[in-house]
Amino acid sequence: MTRTRATVAMAATAAVVLACGLAGCASDTTATTEVPACARGEHGTAAHGVVLMAQSVPTASWVPCMRTALPLGWRFQQLDARNDVSRFWLDSDRDGERAIEVRLTRGCAIGGATEIPSDRDRMRRLERVAQTTPAYRGERYYVFAGGCLTFVFDLRGDSPGEALALAGQSVGVIGRAELAAQVRDDSGDRLWLDPRHREAR
Repeated sequence: MTRTRATVAMAATAAVVLACGLAGCASDTTATTEVPACARGEHGTAAHGVVLMAQSVPTASWVPCMRTALPLGWRFQQLDARNDVSRFWLDSDRDGERAIEVRLTRGCAIGGATEIPSDRDRMRRLERVAQTTPAYRGERYYVFAGGCLTFVFDLRGDSPGEALALAGQSVGVIGRAELAAQVRDDSGDRLWLDPRHREAR
């Protein structure tokens, strides 16, 4: 895809999302099977799905994305973005469909979770394991300014801890400021990730 075609595609996607955000489409949802890559193509820009997630949770300073290929036996299933929450799921040939859900929200209920040293800068990490056998189930939380990234896991394979670690390493984050700059650049400064910021200038 040429730079011009990529710009047009990004502008079209951003226009739809921005319009929905301004209109307050509370009951609307956008689902896609496109992988929300942190960087793709010649220019290394984030995929459209990452912009959708940023728009769905406008307070979030960080937005999840897929930074590397998934481990053997894992695949990306679907992204669902709606007002105030975005989710995507990872399937495993050993642990089943939707074995891991990656969820972005404004906040999260961390009662009963245990805080442990974080492996992500500027984020608190907490974990809550609800069940260890026969399935390994629980939540891993990353709490940061304006949002919460949650990994909901339901793993049924022989090495659930390893599976969670490998899949988790494939999920990165991208800063909101970087996404905002991308939307402006790709649209020729015609579209903004957060329209209210434009109005304030």
